[in-house]
Amino acid sequence: MNFSFLQQKTEYALFASACIEAEKIYASAPAMCAVGCRKALELAVKWVYSADNTMKMPYKDNLQSLIHEPTFRFAVDYNTWGKLPFIIKLGNLAVHTERSVQKNDALASLRGLFEFIQWIDYCYGSDYEERTFDESLIPTEKVVVDTKKIKEQESLLDEKDAQIEALRKQIEQLSAQYTAEKEQHRQERVFQPEDLSEFQTRKTYIDVDMKLMGWKFSGPDADVQEEYPVEGMAGVVGQMGYCDYVLFGKDGLPLAVVEAKRTSKDPNIGRKQAALYADCLERKFGRRPMIFTTNGFEMYFWDDQTAPQRKVSGIFSKDDLQKLMNRRTERLDLMGIPIDDKITDRYYQKEAIRAVCGQIEQGFRKHLLVMATGTGKTRTASSLTDVLSRGKWVTNILFLADRTALVKQAKDDFKNYLPDMSLCNLCSNKDDRNARIVFSTYPTILNAIDDTKSKDGRQLFTPAHFDLIIIDESHRSIFKKYRAIFEYFDAMMVGLTATPKTDVDRNTYDFFEMEHGIPTYAYDYETAVYQDHVLVPYYNYEVKTKFLEEGITYDELSDEDKERYEDDFIEDDMMLEFIPSAALNKFVFNETTIDIVLQDLMERGIKVAGGDRLGKTIIFAQNKRHAEFILERFNKLYPQYHGTFAQRVICDDAYAQTIIDDFKQPEKEPHIAVSVDMMDTGIDVPQAVNLVFFKKVRSKAKFWQMIGRGTRLCKGLACVDQIDGTYTDKRRFLIFDYCGNFEYFREHKEGYEARETKTLSENIFGKQIKIVMALQESAFVGKEYQAWRDEMVDICHKQVASLNPDLIAVKLRMQVVEKYKKRDAFVSLSEGDKGELLTQIAPLVRSEETDEFAKRFDNFMYGLILAHIEQLPSFKYAKKQLCDMAVLLESKASIPQIKAKLPILEEIHTDAFWDANDILLFEKVRKELRDLIRFLDEGGSEQKRIVTKLTDPIIDSQEGVQLDAAYDFEDYRAKVNRYVNEHGNTLAIYKLTHNVPLTMGDYQELERVLTSELGSKEDYKREFGDTPFGLLIRKIAKLDHEAAMQAFSAFINDQSLNQKQIAFVNKIIHHIELNGYMENVAELTKPPFDKPISFIKLFDAKTRTALMETINMIRENAIQIVAS
Repeated sequence: MNFSFLQQKTEYALFASACIEAEKIYASAPAMCAVGCRKALELAVKWVYSADNTMKMPYKDNLQSLIHEPTFRFAVDYNTWGKLPFIIKLGNLAVHTERSVQKNDALASLRGLFEFIQWIDYCYGSDYEERTFDESLIPTEKVVVDTKKIKEQESLLDEKDAQIEALRKQIEQLSAQYTAEKEQHRQERVFQPEDLSEFQTRKTYIDVDMKLMGWKFSGPDADVQEEYPVEGMAGVVGQMGYCDYVLFGKDGLPLAVVEAKRTSKDPNIGRKQAALYADCLERKFGRRPMIFTTNGFEMYFWDDQTAPQRKVSGIFSKDDLQKLMNRRTERLDLMGIPIDDKITDRYYQKEAIRAVCGQIEQGFRKHLLVMATGTGKTRTASSLTDVLSRGKWVTNILFLADRTALVKQAKDDFKNYLPDMSLCNLCSNKDDRNARIVFSTYPTILNAIDDTKSKDGRQLFTPAHFDLIIIDESHRSIFKKYRAIFEYFDAMMVGLTATPKTDVDRNTYDFFEMEHGIPTYAYDYETAVYQDHVLVPYYNYEVKTKFLEEGITYDELSDEDKERYEDDFIEDDMMLEFIPSAALNKFVFNETTIDIVLQDLMERGIKVAGGDRLGKTIIFAQNKRHAEFILERFNKLYPQYHGTFAQRVICDDAYAQTIIDDFKQPEKEPHIAVSVDMMDTGIDVPQAVNLVFFKKVRSKAKFWQMIGRGTRLCKGLACVDQIDGTYTDKRRFLIFDYCGNFEYFREHKEGYEARETKTLSENIFGKQIKIVMALQESAFVGKEYQAWRDEMVDICHKQVASLNPDLIAVKLRMQVVEKYKKRDAFVSLSEGDKGELLTQIAPLVRSEETDEFAKRFDNFMYGLILAHIEQLPSFKYAKKQLCDMAVLLESKASIPQIKAKLPILEEIHTDAFWDANDILLFEKVRKELRDLIRFLDEGGSEQKRIVTKLTDPIIDSQEGVQLDAAYDFEDYRAKVNRYVNEHGNTLAIYKLTHNVPLTMGDYQELERVLTSELGSKEDYKREFGDTPFGLLIRKIAKLDHEAAMQAFSAFINDQSLNQKQIAFVNKIIHHIELNGYMENVAELTKPPFDKPISFIKLFDAKTRTALMETINMIRENAIQIVAS
């Protein structure tokens, strides 16, 4: 036996018998051998953690976490470690479906385990010798196998946890000795890992991935055939071909053919070959299989009967492929499926559904519906689901929203609209996950992909499980953090939003592969309010107070207020002369300012209950402290409401959802919700009639989302306001804006969007890579620089190598990850490498560092170093910051750790330090000071709250001034057509339709309208190319009949022309009237002008020339510019 040497080594008692048993059972039950290998690996890994003091226990002690912990991972030989995930995967597979495990799989597992045990002996063993695995030594005699018991305990042995723990403890006591000897052993001994050929490894991996999806390679119900022979390749009789894999359905017909290429090859090299295999299989079985091409990293799927090829994240399960196969014949014409009026009865909702269905039938897989808040996006989505479901285009649907409150709300709505559909809220864990429609937040579904199992123990959410993903308010998290969800699932997508983003790095249109500004269907706020009256308009009060606008300046206060200010703000004998407006409501709270806002609201706000009670109101506060202070002031001003009338809704509050639910009930308290971010988007409360903007908003998307909280109709609501007095049915809602938001969006129509934030780890990794690349240059060839570069490469390489390939986000980038797991890839980085590392790897890396202050300092110092290398102006600012930090640290010199570093802190202030221009010196500072930065944190870095009570004068106010339309979705071409048809009487258009040449002034006016008012020069070029403005207008507006007759009057009145010739001239007039002009006189020789007699035969040369001149003159009049 290969593992028999372990019997003599008592120090390996923890895992020895598990290894020996796994090998013994191989001949009788390969699957149970795989279970045994996994268990033996687990015990062996735990042995290493006990024996070696350099290993850090991860936060979870399951096997996956243990092998991926960086201290373990980098201790183990790279090639050896690469075999461990396979042992775990195969063991898991064997527990659930033993028949899937072949002998060669179990053998690969035994080999990998043997190599790992060899590595342990090489590092820690007392009398190590080099051994190689020998297949002929595996025992061949059969043994009795209790499969049920093995599966239950996931182990071949009956060892009790207590026994295992006792053995582990013994090893732990000797750990100092083992750790000390390890380095010496590694220097003196030789360990040679087995190198599997790349293709073999990949093949094994592809096989196991297929098996994890439930495909069976052997046994009576095998549904995969390898090297499957087909005849008649490329239509050549008798020519044989061999398909890498053919996957069969329950009916014995092939579902798919899989063509695997070597890893180094582009998987699509096999596309044509796979299509030829599909031809042969179709001839043989009468049904065309679907096609997968893969190189073990990337996979493409192609059902050439229904759609073009597309990239997918993995092989599909049998059920999913069967579903897609059935759909080929079951799918109905979507335009023939009636839309259920009980769900959606408004014209624009039906138009939206028809627009998506039309696009789906054409083969598009991504769709975007832009609909104003309150116009029934969820209702439209549920009706679309209903149509696609009845049309047999979709079976399983995933609905994503970015907060649990919105997930719950969507599920409740769908339940009303589609009572017969099975629904599951993934966030609550109570529902059946096999439901047809699953509702989830982004992180919940991402975790569920890895964790959720079906009844037979397999992954439930397979790549093709969902046919449709509906993304609610698709303008927040989809762009980066959770993109992996959409790369993993192969589903059609429908985005729903009221506010598409158009920033460079987060563009909703790009994400859904749409032309900018032209979604699948758009229904805007203005149409909904003013044309269709399905939403109510807002009426806005804008109030500016001096403090909120300009801040508090001591010198401008009254004497009485100056005294108050001095009492409130003098601290440590220091008094601020000025407090900027940004500090207000962060840590400076002025009672009077908040009282103005609350009294204004209670006085002018829309009332309900016969005018006795303020209607439902949302106050958008700046932060938690601000929200709390608003409540304090409200309860002081209005004690009669007993402290329950207004309540805060912030995400830290345990019962925030309960408060939201109560707020939605018309008669229940609270009637005022003071919200920090939680109610800015998505929450539907038709009774909301007052919104208070008590914070600055700069994001256009967010601003319109917040306005959307008030737009819903509310039938039967009895209102009282200062505009119409008493009335029933909500007519409007009020917005009180105290922070200049309306003014800001009048001036900046597009607003300002914050950039996507990167994690600290991502930032640091990115900067390290840039420095590593900079250090390749000739200026840094010195030994010290290269030693530092090597050190940084080690750090970056370790982070890449410790990425867990079982995580979806990592799996999807496997090709790039594998490339940089090899340290050689960092020897000389190209610009392309840098791009890959920054965009594909950096977002995946995680740092084990727990000291966040140290990490922040690393990020700052690497930024300083880069600014110095690249000679950026930001270096000056970074230098000042570092000096300020040094001063702060020196002021805490009583702390021993800081005292020890005083020499370097003092050095930072010297000219010599900066004049040296030495990045190695900056790196030394980073290393020496990083652990001290935590001492600068004054126990929760929040500033002390200061409450004051100063008179805050109102400096300006206005009401009822609305904003222009925020979003413009009308297609530019449609806009031009509409404008021309509606403005026929403007001078330039009138001249063009009446065959009168334009003056320069006319031309400039046309240019302004077409390239500035209706769109841009780029829009014009995109839609109409180089067509001159005049010809375009003619084409749209046509030529006036009288003007056309006038142009040809000389011919019509010519007595010498016969009937046939006059009929021909009339044909020309008719053509020019319809088309505005004739592009080329050569058209006169083509239909409809060539019958019954041709132009050349009908007229003499002189008349022909005169006619052609007239035709050209009419065209020229649309292009030429004459002096005015």
